[in-house]
Amino acid sequence: MRRSADIQTLTIRYQGFVLLEQIDHSWIVRPERSPITVMPFRTPTCSLEDVKALVDWKLSQEQSLIKTA
Repeated sequence: MRRSADIQTLTIRYQGFVLLEQIDHSWIVRPERSPITVMPFRTPTCSLEDVKALVDWKLSQEQSLIKTA
């Protein structure tokens, strides 16, 4: 957990991504390293479990594209 003044945010590493919780409980999701196969994205307000499920879904979509190519 990272603190900045009175603002408290959560930073989590998951499946090669960094999940950054925002003040409004939305999330910024960024790849930890290059090459970037899934672009960084923001989520609406949601739970950590929802963000992890979205990352898993995006990774499965990427794998599906690789298999069909």
